[in-house]
This record gives sequence, C-alpha cells and structure tokens, in this order.
Amino acid sequence: MMNNTELIAQCEAKAQQWLTPAFDEETRREVQQKLDAEDKTDLIESFYKDLEFGTGGLRGIMGAGSNRMNIYTVGMATQGFANYLKLNFKDRKQISVVVCHDCRNNSRKFAETVADIFSANGIKAYLFDDMRPTPECSYAIRKLGCQAGVNITASHNPKEYNGYKAYWEDGAQVLAPHDNGIITEVNKVTVNDVKFEGNKDLIEIIGPEIDKAYLEEIHTLSIDPEVIKRQHDLKIVYTPLHGTGMMSIPQSLKLWGFDNVHCVKEQMQRSGDFPTVKSPNPENGEALSLAIRDAKKLDADIVMASDPDADRVGMACKNDKGEWVLINGNQTCLLFLYYIITNRKAKGLLKPSDFIVKTIVTTELIKKVADKAGIEMRDCYTGFKWIAREIRISEGKQKYIGGGEESYGFMAQDFVRDKDAVSAMSLLAEICAWAKDQGKTLYDVLMDIYIEYGFSREFTINVVRPGKTGADEIKQMMTDFRSNPPKELGGSKVCLWKDFLTLEAVRTDGTKIKLDMPDTSNVLQWFCEDGTKVSVRPSGTEPKIKFYLEVKDTMKNASEYEALMEKSTARIEAIKQSLHLD
Repeated sequence: MMNNTELIAQCEAKAQQWLTPAFDEETRREVQQKLDAEDKTDLIESFYKDLEFGTGGLRGIMGAGSNRMNIYTVGMATQGFANYLKLNFKDRKQISVVVCHDCRNNSRKFAETVADIFSANGIKAYLFDDMRPTPECSYAIRKLGCQAGVNITASHNPKEYNGYKAYWEDGAQVLAPHDNGIITEVNKVTVNDVKFEGNKDLIEIIGPEIDKAYLEEIHTLSIDPEVIKRQHDLKIVYTPLHGTGMMSIPQSLKLWGFDNVHCVKEQMQRSGDFPTVKSPNPENGEALSLAIRDAKKLDADIVMASDPDADRVGMACKNDKGEWVLINGNQTCLLFLYYIITNRKAKGLLKPSDFIVKTIVTTELIKKVADKAGIEMRDCYTGFKWIAREIRISEGKQKYIGGGEESYGFMAQDFVRDKDAVSAMSLLAEICAWAKDQGKTLYDVLMDIYIEYGFSREFTINVVRPGKTGADEIKQMMTDFRSNPPKELGGSKVCLWKDFLTLEAVRTDGTKIKLDMPDTSNVLQWFCEDGTKVSVRPSGTEPKIKFYLEVKDTMKNASEYEALMEKSTARIEAIKQSLHLD
C-alpha cells in the first residue's frame, strides 16, 4: 500500500503535466496553487485518480485536476467516446449524437465543449438551445435516430458537482460491453489528442420542436382522462428546485388538463447555486419546505418537487389529520405501480404479457401487487439503464407498463429510457385526482395498499466516507461483510444471503442458488425469517456506502399505522446495532 509521501509525489508528478501549454492559463494557475499549498489534501483529492464511469457516468467536483470536472476531463471523455462511436458505427455514413445539459454552473460551457469535440470528429451533434430535463435527452436520442447522447448533469448532487452521462442509441445510459469499450478508448486519450475546435456545420441547435413531441407523447400515458376532467382544478404546488423541471413540468400538467398549478416563485429562478435549499434533492424533506409553506397557504391537494435535472420526483400530501407528510421513494414507486396495474385492469387495458420492473433494493410489496394481478415483476440492479435493458430484451414480445426504484425515480413509458419526473408528475397528478374523485387523498390510497398487501417500512442509511481514505474504508467494509456475514438482524435469524458479486445465494441449510442477473454487482442482501430485508452497496457516483432496510408487519386498518411506525423504528434501531451502524 502506498504511503502518504509516495502518494503526494505521484500527485505532484501528475499535476506538473497540467502546467503545460495544453491547458489554459486559469487551469495552470489553479494547479500551481494546489502544488504550492502546504496542506496537500486538495492536491491529492484532485489528482490521486482519474474520474471513472459509475452507475451514473462521470461525476465529480468542479475544478482543475484529473479527478475533477473541467473542460479537459470532459474533453478527454468526449474524445474517447467519439473514438469508440467511430469504431462501433464505422459503416454509418453520418454518426449523430444529442447533447443536453442542466442548470448547474459550467453546464452550458461543458455541453458546448462536448458538441464542439464531437463535431470536430465528424460526428453530428444535436445541441439543445438551453437546459432540458434528463429524460428529454433520452427521448431526443430515439426521436432523432441518434447513435448516442451526452447529458451534462450531476442530478441532485451538491452545487460543487457536475457530471457527464453517456447514453447509447436506445436512449438508455451505456451498459456493457459499450461502457467498458468507451472507458478503454478514454484511457488512451491524452489532452493533446482532444479536438477542441468544433465544426459548426455539424452542430444543429434543437429545442421547441422536441419539447412539443415529447410532451405530446407523455400525454398518451394518461389512463383515465375523464377523472382529470372532473378534478381539473386539483390544487397542485410544484417546485423545480431552481432546475430544468421549469422547462417542461408546468406545461405537461397543463396539457393533461390540470389548470390549478402553483409554482414556488423563489425556486422558479434558475440557479446552479440552489440558493433556497441546503441540498437540491427531493429525497430531503428540507428541499420541499417552501413548497409545503405555499401548500398550507393555498390548502393544496398535493406538493411535488423535481430535482435539478428533473428525473426524480419528491412529494408530500396530507395525512388523516390534515398534516403535511412526506411520501418516500419506495411509497412513491408503490403508488405509481399500484395505480397503473389497478386502473389498467379496471379499463380492460391490462394484458397477461404486460410487465413491470423494480430494482433489487426497492420494496418487496410491489411484487405482492403484481402477483395478485397476475402481472410479471422483474428485479434488476440499481439504475434505470438496467430497467431499460429489460424493456430492450422484451421489445416486440411483452409490454412494459412502468418501473422504478426507491431513490425517487420512476419511468412510466418505454419511449424514454431513463427516469422521468415530467411523465411521473403528470401521472402523479392523475393518481391524486383519481383519489380525490373517491373522496380520498394519496395518503388514504397508501393506507389501502398497506391493509391489502401488508405494512412495510423502508429506511436508508448513507454512510459517507469522502476521498481516498474513505474509498479504502468502504472497500474494507464490504470485504468484512463478505467474510463475516450477519447471522441475525434485529433479533430475527437471517435465512437467505445473496451476493451479487459472485451471483450466488445461500440458504440457512447451506443450499446454494445461482442468481440470474445479466452482470455482477458489488451488492449484498440478507433476508430474515420475519420478512426483514437488508441490502448494502457502495454508491457508484458518490463517496458513500448505502444500507437499505425493509421491515414488515400486518395492518388491519389505517388507525394502526402510527403504532406500526413506532414499532418499526425500534426494529430498525435493532438492525442498525446488529450492523454496528449505531
């Protein structure tokens, strides 16, 4: 293992390469400051490795350095991607790509850099005229018949971050073997290889015409237009959290027939600094505080929030006491799929060949809903590229009717191959209208599901470990869990262990089962006799390891809900102690 002196020397040598004329003056000045600083922490963090493609592509803190997001790391990634596209589509007369970006600082600059580099390599780049939601990038790739796409976004990460999502011709984020192929090509590239001077003849600006087609196709997802007509004045409060949702979501809601939408004024201001929130993440309750403030004033029916690139949806509704409560990602996904299955069935639209998808860390209640309706449910890895893969392998044979994950993402359609808050929020408003038409709230519908299918509570623990030392610590945690897996969790005996790195499951009696998955993944799962499920995986895009806890119970009526929540809190604490996370 490298000691600190060796690591500093390695980083200094790498940083020296960034002082050459290949880099602009501002970059050279920033690198020199890192070299001159007495504290070498920033130097190490900026140069100890190169940014790598994870589950979300390339993502990092903005600044100078090989482990930072800047025009050079973006440029080398794009040059490598261009080289791979030219190898993979060498028989195609004109390769084309879509380039999109979010509201973040430097996003437009990075997107224009990407378009320039593609065009300089003879690849046609369709560049959006302004920021757009991530799902619209996916949609445009398919609509325009492109071979790939790049979206400059760091989703819901803190303001210091930016990112680079690589998409393939099906509109999904890149999977094997193409992800490894791109990385191989990127690793061959030096900054001197990057063709930064664009060919303006090969850059086409796109915008309103794609918006119109995208929103019209989303409108076809409405299952019950009549209920919207009856509840058109449903009182909706929406916030884009300063991001791209403002470009499409109010327009989509209007197209669906909702005419009483209130947008949070302060957060309709576009900003990469996200000045009104600690974190622009709808998973965090604090991000919805201004929307809930407005909802209380207006006596609204629902609060909805999209993250800066408008692929995730957060929501809040009133409980049985009229108090505003947050609906978590598992509950959101459950509500979506319950509504889609229930109402497609009621309308005679549900077919035996229909299927839904969830990720392995998402609530198991969804499987109960699908099983009762006689609909196939598939489990896949975290990330919508895996849900998109399931659509691709069944295209023309089975119909995808919805899928999602616990981290506030849902994809209601197959004409977009990434999570989509624009379609999700439109559908969510319809679900709320359907509930109100029956004299219910979304909270009441959730209680109905728990009574019919069983109570479930999910809880996620994020253990953050930044930098190289953090990465080493996370790696060791996974090693320790594999060598010494828990025998019991919170007092309940573990009866099944799953390791998605070896694709093997083991029962208590020693029986081994082969896991049918398309690839390996660094994920562990433990299932207990009382129905508890615990999953653990390091994040592919952030310096943290995530623990997903799910505990079960039975619920006879809605009045039991609060008592069951208290009981589940005690069980979650006991599980945390078993995992030494207390």
